[in-house]
Amino acid sequence: MLPRPATPADDHAIRALLRAAFDSPNEAALVDLLRSAGNLTISLVVEDPDTARILGHIAFSPVTLDSASPHLQLLGLAPLAVMPGFQGRGIGARLVQTGLEACRAQGVHAVVVLGEPDYYRRFGFETASTRGLANEYGVDDPFMVIELQPGALHNVTGLVRYAPQFSQIAW
Repeated sequence: MLPRPATPADDHAIRALLRAAFDSPNEAALVDLLRSAGNLTISLVVEDPDTARILGHIAFSPVTLDSASPHLQLLGLAPLAVMPGFQGRGIGARLVQTGLEACRAQGVHAVVVLGEPDYYRRFGFETASTRGLANEYGVDDPFMVIELQPGALHNVTGLVRYAPQFSQIAW
């Protein structure tokens, strides 16, 4: 089960997966808003090879840094979801690894995530505040960053803001 780029034919299945994985319509609505706005930079899925059922999804969208130079390209990882009943089988890890590889291939300098620190540290994420990065939600330890291009975040500090679609959701 290798991740592949999502296609428009996957939209309905992605929506159903996100609703099932999060027991909430918010993440599905967020992905729909990002897609509609053209801010779904990378969208990958994992499907069951026997049934073609979508079992996992990961999305990356643009984020901005209030003090960054214009050449610095940053993305935010959100959401990551695996269908209940299929969690703990490495699907999420494959999505994260393949997603970060896709980010590198597109020349992305760094990726941020607001998530479970113990989960994301194994991929190389570190607490963003140790790099001088803050976020608009005011959280510390769960807000993490991974530098994809060595030295890209050297002497870079500031406030990271997610795509406007994130503020359109009533979290």
